[in-house]
Amino acid sequence: MQSDLSRSLVVLKQDTTLIAVIELSLSSWLVGGLVPGLKRQPRRKLDPDPCGLLALLERWRDEGVRAGQKIERIAVAYEAGRDGFWLARWLRSRGIEAHVIHPNSIPVPREHRRAKSDRLDTELLLRGFLGWLRGEAKHCSMAQIPSIAQEDLKRPNREHQRLVNERTSLINRLKACLIRFGIRTFNPKLKKAAEQLSGLRTPEGGPLPANTLAELGRDLARLRLVREQIKAIETERCAHLAKASKDRHATTVRSLIRVVGLGVETADMLDSEMFARPLRDRWAAARYGGLTGSPDESGTRRREQGLARAGNSRVRRGMIQFAWRFLRFQEDSPLAQWYRHKTQSARKDIRKLMIVALARKLLIALWRMATQGVEPEGITLRQVG
Repeated sequence: MQSDLSRSLVVLKQDTTLIAVIELSLSSWLVGGLVPGLKRQPRRKLDPDPCGLLALLERWRDEGVRAGQKIERIAVAYEAGRDGFWLARWLRSRGIEAHVIHPNSIPVPREHRRAKSDRLDTELLLRGFLGWLRGEAKHCSMAQIPSIAQEDLKRPNREHQRLVNERTSLINRLKACLIRFGIRTFNPKLKKAAEQLSGLRTPEGGPLPANTLAELGRDLARLRLVREQIKAIETERCAHLAKASKDRHATTVRSLIRVVGLGVETADMLDSEMFARPLRDRWAAARYGGLTGSPDESGTRRREQGLARAGNSRVRRGMIQFAWRFLRFQEDSPLAQWYRHKTQSARKDIRKLMIVALARKLLIALWRMATQGVEPEGITLRQVG
């Protein structure tokens, strides 16, 4: 029986289960445990060494056996953070039940000033993990542990997004630097922009200062390198999609780009970030996409605070951008007509609110298309050539 992310579906036998949590940091790991047969709750600080952690768990298991208890299960958890999921995969490969706690699901005291230390954090993690193992709801929730292949699948799209942001930053910085000298007509995106720098003249008729000219040259060289890296990622992606005919990811991306208005970049992002995950239903898909609301109700007060922002921010941004493109490329579809009917005489804030609703409907339709093979109704698809 598999475990749920919000609560464990495996019956907890606490007398035969060794429970441990780890507070990870860059320089050390603090491990807290609950060992059957021991009155004390052991706690030990270790160097960041998985072998040392495994030896500590085995030592605690031997102590429980010497105390008269039979240890049949070892459950370990730690909070998701910079270390990612490698430790959970490493422990599972050695027969240890490992979980990764979603950091936002741990309830913390709401005092403005409260004591915080690794010891208190370990106690908080142990309390939440114990409630999760008992099957009690709303103690904490676990993050889905991806395989190495699933993690590697996300890298090209995330690197591409980071490089695009860096390209935009460089272009804006070049333009801002030139505007300080009164030059507004120079386009740094041109291929021969570096060659044209020396011919630029300020409104006073003089050339650019030497230090500024050198800085602009270095920024243009950096911009050229970023463009080459973006082109390399895009070329490699297209080659992979053309070559990997039976690969699940390539098949899904080719299926998604049949939707008019949906490009390779968005399709690759959706599959690597979301559609490769086992989601329960359409409500779970909308929540993971970060396109659900956050109501605020207290007594007679009822108001909506906007997007919960608890899901995947990349999926949320990509789907909202696609929703605006959808209105342009598929203006005759039922969903586009539904949006126009709802916002025909509405204010600007209402149109923004309804574009999120449209993005949510489109995300669910694309999720069903990618995972269940259900073609969305009323949406124009390209013919397979």
